[in-house]
Amino acid sequence: MSALSTVIVPINRAGWPFILAFAVVTLILFWLSTFLGWIGVILTAWCAYFFRDPDRVVPSRPGLMVSPADGLVQMITKAVPPPELGMGPEPLTRISIFLNVFNVHINRTPIEGTVTRAEYHPGKFLNASFDKASDLNERMSIRLAMPDGREIAFVQIAGLVARRILCTLKPGQSVATGERYGLIRFGSRTDIYLPDGVQPLVIVGQKALGGETILADLTSAEPQRQGVVR
Repeated sequence: MSALSTVIVPINRAGWPFILAFAVVTLILFWLSTFLGWIGVILTAWCAYFFRDPDRVVPSRPGLMVSPADGLVQMITKAVPPPELGMGPEPLTRISIFLNVFNVHINRTPIEGTVTRAEYHPGKFLNASFDKASDLNERMSIRLAMPDGREIAFVQIAGLVARRILCTLKPGQSVATGERYGLIRFGSRTDIYLPDGVQPLVIVGQKALGGETILADLTSAEPQRQGVVR
């Protein structure tokens, strides 16, 4: 049974309606043409693969902030958090993680704390790799107060293909580090804004795993990580 679980990855329940829809279309395609039917099989398999929801080993030491998503660390820059969160006009260090259509799209909370704001903002569906996507695209923004009183923000951003953001977080809700809280369907980006003075421990070009890759250590005075992805 344990060997089987390493091959068969759980599917997030939000994906089953899509997988079933793909399967029905595949049956219709087989009725029309065997060739088209096999294309449908491939697309159905990809849909199931997209909604996979693997378990992750979440670091348990207090103060460690983990990646909220799988993907590529695309940008590390200074930026003002989304205005709907009311975090003020001062720029904070923002880490942007780009998710392509082959990444796991389950989002996880970066660190333990209490949700103080959860705001949906309608917008465009530009390519999520563009810097302006943070301001112009559809997004779901979360403001989180940590046990030590400091706050962070993390944002689900829809992309060129994505048309639906799912988020289960509500104001007043307490969360643990690495807890599943939503997903973005079919390509997207996740931004996280670090507290003032906290340095990122990842570099641009690095691949991140949601719930596992450590983005920052709130208890460390280590300078910003330097390096080149090879």
